[in-house]
Amino acid sequence: MESLTAEKRAVSPERVAVPEVLPVLSLSELVVFPGIVVPMAVTDEAMIRLVHDTLAGNKMIGCFTLKVPAPGTNAGNGERGIFKAGACCQIMKMFRVPDGSVRLLVRGMARIQLLEIMRERPYPLARVEEMPRDRRRSLRLEAATRAVADDFRRLIDLAPNLSEELKVAMYNVTDPEVLTDLIAANLNLEIEKKQEILETFDLEERMRKVSALVSRELKLQELTRKIQDRVEDELDKSQKEYYLREQIKAIRKELGEEDEVSLEIRELEAKILRTALPPKARETAQKELGRLAKMSPAAAEYTVSRSYLDWILTLPWMVSSAEEIDVAGARAVLDEDHYGLDDVKERILEYLAVRKLRQDVRGPILCLAGPPGVGKTSLGRSIARALGRPFVRVSLGGIRDEAEIRGHRRTYIGALPGRIIQKIRAAEANNPVFMLDEIDKLGSDFRGDPASALLEVLDPEQNNAFSDHYLELDFDLSKVLFITTANQVYQIPHPLRDRMEIISLAGYITPEKVAIAEKHLLPKLIADHGLPEDQVRFCGRALENVIVEYTREAGLRGLERSLAAICRKAAMRLTQGEADPVKVTEKNYPDFLGVPKYQADAVCRKPTVGLAWGLAWTPVGGEVLAIETSWMPGREHMHLTGHLGEVMKESADIALSYLRTNAARWGLSADFMVKKEIHVHVPEGATPKDGPSAGVTMAAALASLFTGRPVRGDLAMTGELTLQGRILPVGGIREKLVAARRARLKNVLLPKANQKDLEEVPQHLKEQIQFHFVDNVDEAIRIALNVKGIDRRLVPRDEKRKSVK
Repeated sequence: MESLTAEKRAVSPERVAVPEVLPVLSLSELVVFPGIVVPMAVTDEAMIRLVHDTLAGNKMIGCFTLKVPAPGTNAGNGERGIFKAGACCQIMKMFRVPDGSVRLLVRGMARIQLLEIMRERPYPLARVEEMPRDRRRSLRLEAATRAVADDFRRLIDLAPNLSEELKVAMYNVTDPEVLTDLIAANLNLEIEKKQEILETFDLEERMRKVSALVSRELKLQELTRKIQDRVEDELDKSQKEYYLREQIKAIRKELGEEDEVSLEIRELEAKILRTALPPKARETAQKELGRLAKMSPAAAEYTVSRSYLDWILTLPWMVSSAEEIDVAGARAVLDEDHYGLDDVKERILEYLAVRKLRQDVRGPILCLAGPPGVGKTSLGRSIARALGRPFVRVSLGGIRDEAEIRGHRRTYIGALPGRIIQKIRAAEANNPVFMLDEIDKLGSDFRGDPASALLEVLDPEQNNAFSDHYLELDFDLSKVLFITTANQVYQIPHPLRDRMEIISLAGYITPEKVAIAEKHLLPKLIADHGLPEDQVRFCGRALENVIVEYTREAGLRGLERSLAAICRKAAMRLTQGEADPVKVTEKNYPDFLGVPKYQADAVCRKPTVGLAWGLAWTPVGGEVLAIETSWMPGREHMHLTGHLGEVMKESADIALSYLRTNAARWGLSADFMVKKEIHVHVPEGATPKDGPSAGVTMAAALASLFTGRPVRGDLAMTGELTLQGRILPVGGIREKLVAARRARLKNVLLPKANQKDLEEVPQHLKEQIQFHFVDNVDEAIRIALNVKGIDRRLVPRDEKRKSVK
């Protein structure tokens, strides 16, 4: 039994007596509700006989729906079973069809329940029972009826499968039972849902279910309408644009003019011919132009292809900046822009000299390593000016994505070349001075390792064919002079560091800072603040006092901020009518900068027992460290405080072990530490400290504590101590000497192996310090305690009494 595609119409059901026995007409995918007229087709021979026998009698049949088979089963109608709830229907009309089937028009009369099948042949005959009607009516049911009717009328306006005739019929239906059956019969629902409505006896519950189904269908139809409207708008817009473009093309054709797309293609073709390109790049550009000519300008790929062509045609593949190599002139430019930095200047001048003799020499990969503020970045600009080349800079700090270096592939939306290619295009030459700033602060994550991507960039053997993911063409970077900067070289990955020539820039000492401030910083700041050239003057040692008492750094940034503060004060006075130049003297400089931040005489120069001065290296320059020791009655133990690292703690253990092992050499008894608790402290406990260079200082401080002899107050020392008493060389000698000079310490004890490092120390600094070179700790302790040899005078008073007894 099949349902015909026709709208279910509601009629007022006549109350008829339902026979106890009815022939059963099984329906496939059709549920008949009371009061609803439904067309259907009958093709089964047994069912056709049922129809003929019924028409000869009371025309009453029982319509029951076949159950939906479970997924994966292939049951026929006879094996599927039927739902127990159905409708008692009256056959209104019958039509014969030439193929032998019949068409019926039936009307539901009442809900019935199948009690038992009395026979199966020739067609099913069953005993049925009419389900009682719910005749209860309430205000809530009436309100729900109105709401459902309103929603269904709105649904009729939106749903294309519901006609306006149904909307008219809705106005004529007032009975809530007829309304629920009418709506359920016309909603596009699954068979199970319709059967559930048919089987629901409670009218309010039935109305609630129908209301939920109508609301859901209404929301779906509203969403569908919005989507359709949006699609239609976009199609209308596209069709309108296409129509207008075609009209414009036709008009231009009539006028003999060329359309914009064709004109653009011709311009690109001419640009490819006149641009100097490598053969591979020219071939790729012509191939891409051919693809572009076949595309519609409205296509998304058109913009991608057009942008790719622009990048190929605007890169300086074979364009180099003209340079006249003048070694003497380059030296003058470097000296004019920067004070000192002789190693870097000498290396650049050597490169210029070699390039003057051989034009095709590859540029070096230089790494300027040093503390912040010493002029690494500004030095790159000066080098570019001295060479007559353009200067470009990329800051690598915090970069974690490999695509920042090598670019994105064109398959990604918004793809661009990497920063290397972008800056080369900005330079408009293939031989700029390219600065990679903060290379020691590169990161890496799941997106890749930028440091690994730089291996190809900074390798002179490979960068002549650098491949960017966006271009997918080899670009020659061998003519680029790469300069990198870093604060801490050890943070650069070893394979990358191995490709660079490291040039260390040490911190500036006070005389150098004075010279730089007078020659560079102060004139620049005066001009930046809009002051006359002679508006700010430093008299006597005022500038040196500002450097010592307001800055504690290896570079110049803190000094620049202090001088800027003075210039602001001068600008304030000038705007208030005081036209006289501002004179900063040794007495009034605190009036401009406030209370000094640092004490110039921070080192205790009075010889003190158990106190020694060490020298340490930091990323911002050298520092003077105090090593304080004391002992007290207690268990045999040594406390170490001051936020010390593991290596520094080991240095203290080595110093103590050496002194205990050689106690007799210093006139100490073997049990001098019995019931003694030792405490070693390095002040500024919030600052982490580590490294082996404090070993000799700790040994001197402990020897002073044990012997009772004070350590010289004008002596600073550095060196690694071994368990055999040898003093090993350490690094950062220049920075440490700068710190000693800043603290006005006139004597410095160094490992003998570091004597060669004094060649890098300025001569005026060496003239102000007396050096003591040692290779064993005994000699270092004699110098620190200011004694000529090892004798009984080194033994404390209480130890002497103990030895006499």
